[in-house]
Formats: sequence, structure tokens, C-alpha cells
Amino acid sequence: MRILVASDLHYRLPHYDWLVDQAGDFDVVALPGDHIDIAGTVPIDAQIVVLSAYFRRLAERTTLLVTSGNHDLDGPGVHGEQMAGWIQRVGSDIVHVDGTSIDVGSTRFTLCPWWDGPVTKAEVDAQLAADGAARPDHWVWLYHSPPGGTGLCRTATREFPDHDLTGWIDRWQPDLVFTGHVHQAPWVKDGSWVGRLGATWAFNAGRTAGPVPAHIVVDTEAATAEWVALPDCDDVALRP
Repeated sequence: MRILVASDLHYRLPHYDWLVDQAGDFDVVALPGDHIDIAGTVPIDAQIVVLSAYFRRLAERTTLLVTSGNHDLDGPGVHGEQMAGWIQRVGSDIVHVDGTSIDVGSTRFTLCPWWDGPVTKAEVDAQLAADGAARPDHWVWLYHSPPGGTGLCRTATREFPDHDLTGWIDRWQPDLVFTGHVHQAPWVKDGSWVGRLGATWAFNAGRTAGPVPAHIVVDTEAATAEWVALPDCDDVALRP
């Protein structure tokens, strides 16, 4: 299986155009959060309409996985905690979104929302527990915030670690976790695009300008991951 991962696109439409062009060459395209540009000049409602159309185009070409980040929240859910309701509304039998899972061959993908309080955090915990039961050979998570204990959460001046994710990884030991959120991590001192916690590999491609988004290509058969953020690139073998 070939998986293309990109996050924190923040309504940069040339990046979505590039993803549409590339999608047919991949079995899965994974987009773990921050699709909206809350500081942009385009109204949020208009961004949602355009992004929803891009998601449908991508889903016509590959298996599409879309989860929320903190910039995607658009109002309180039934429990009064913020959620990305628009992502829930665009979800369909071909656009897989927050709170769902999908098995592709022998790999299970769990799509975790950005949680904003104790109720939605408990829902993520329950989601992971349910998907961990009778798990298939391989398990992959999408979760926007990067785990503590890795270089994925570093900026030039501080860290933004998600210790809850670290705890869940320690408990469940998925094979791969695709994150984002911290744009600068791959380029700063002690930062990285890839980290390992026990048996779990975690990734954060970072964010760049230009026509091609920073992205990661995972080849499960070759057991490799390649990071491309032009002009930079790197790769890692996922087996010893």
C-alpha cells in the first residue's frame, strides 16, 4: 500500500490541486487536520464549500481520510465543546472523516477528531479502544497534534506536546500515527518529521509554501517513509 500524507494546508488551493493530480497514484490520501485558513481573506463559509468540493474530487480518485485540526472548529457540538461540524457534514461513504475507521486490506485507519474538552477526549479514548479490539495486522491513526517525547512537537523556541496522545500510543502501540499542527518541526534544532515511541512510528510533514505541499509517502510493502518538502527531503526504513 502507498499512502500520501499532508497536513496544515490552510486553504492553500495549489496544494489541493497538487493532491488531486497525485491522488490516483496512491491507495490512500491522509489529511490530518487544519484545512481552513482562519486568518485568510476568504470567508470561512466559502472556504468550506471549496474544500468540500476538493474532498469529493480526491475521494473519486483514491481512499480519502480527512480529520480535523484546531483551525477547523466551527462551533459547539451537542456537549457544548467545539468541533468541526462541517467535516462531519462532508463525510460520506467515500469521504472518511472524524470519528470513523476504515479497513483497507489488512490495515485499519482510525480517524481521530481534534478534541476540545473532557467529553470529546473521552470519545477519542473510546474510539481507540473499540478500534483496538480485534485489530487487524496493521493499525494507523490520524491525529492532528503531535505526541510529546518526539521532535515532531518542537518549534524554534518551545514545544507543543500532546501528552494524551503519547499515553494512548504507549497503551495501544499502533504501527503509524500521522500528525501535523507544528509547522516548523522538521527544520528546527532537535525537531524532526519522524519520531518513534516504542513500536510506533509518528510523522509530521510540517508546512511549506510553493506549489507542492510538504508531504510524506509511506510504502507499507517496502516498509519505507519518504519526506518531501522542497528542496528538502529525507527517508527512513520502517523495519530494523
